[in-house]
Amino acid sequence: MSTLSLRLPESLHRKVKELSQKENISINQFITSALAEKISALLTEEYLEKRAQKASKTRFQKALSKVPNVEPEEYDKL
Repeated sequence: MSTLSLRLPESLHRKVKELSQKENISINQFITSALAEKISALLTEEYLEKRAQKASKTRFQKALSKVPNVEPEEYDKL
């Protein structure tokens, strides 16, 4: 595990302290979790962009043509 010295604005430090106490976790755990969530979001965006570049409208329409054209079940209607 690595140690990181981090400078935070006082207002942000107060808020992270308040929220971590509310969650019954340490500030360190809170920041680690928040950082992991942000990294996950960025990596997901990158992954989806790569997948989108491989997309084919023709293959999509071919797959869509296999879906039956029927009314949804009553429980599945909005």
